[in-house]
This record gives sequence, structure tokens and C-alpha cells, in this order.
Amino acid sequence: MKEDAKYWLSYASENLDAANVLMSSHLYNPCLQNVQQCVEKSLKAVFIQYSLKLRKSHSISELWNILKQNDIILDIDADERDLLDSIYLPSKYPVGSALPDYYPDENICRTCITMAERIYRQVFSIVSTAS
Repeated sequence: MKEDAKYWLSYASENLDAANVLMSSHLYNPCLQNVQQCVEKSLKAVFIQYSLKLRKSHSISELWNILKQNDIILDIDADERDLLDSIYLPSKYPVGSALPDYYPDENICRTCITMAERIYRQVFSIVSTAS
């Protein structure tokens, strides 16, 4: 694994740890922000590992599509990508809740954390075995 990819995954892991702490503290918007950041940084670690041009994008869908175009397929379905993309701006700025139709709660945070954990493990496996 490239050293820079390790750094990206280390930051992603910290975001995942923070998401868990924030959820247990009932701080749901920042929990979801850290979930989104975990996934974004995980995907960017793949970019680094495969020497792809790093995109200045927070869109999980956009990053996923670029990886797919480069024959790197990650198991993140369209609904999951849409959910993660819906989190970014509203969780950072006071323009409403992180989710457009309702305020986040513990259940959606648990769902998103489980998704981020799965994606992180998947990326770690891909990056660790890449040449």
C-alpha cells in the first residue's frame, strides 16, 4: 500500500471513530458529516493507490463513477451513494438537517455508520492487495 493511501485511510478511520462518538452523544448531524467524510476519504485512498488524478469533489457518486470508469468496482449501490451525497452540505452548514425530508436520528446514524464501516473495510482490502 502506498504511504499516501495509508494516510487517507488513517483519516477515514478517525472520521469513522468520531461518527461513533458523536452518535453516542446524540450529535446526529456531525455524526453523519463524519460518516460522509470517512467514505469520501476512503474512496480518495483508492485514487491515490492507483495513481488516479485526485478530484476536488465531495460527491460519492462522482468519485465512485470515476473509479468504475477505471475498472475499480466498489460495492456501493445507487441509493447508498445518493444518501451519502445528501449528507455533505446540510451537515456542515445551518441550512437544515443533514437529510432533506427529516432530521437525522440514531437509527439513520447507525445505518450510515454500518455502511461506512463496510465501505472502509472494502477499500482497505482493495488498497492493501493492490500492486
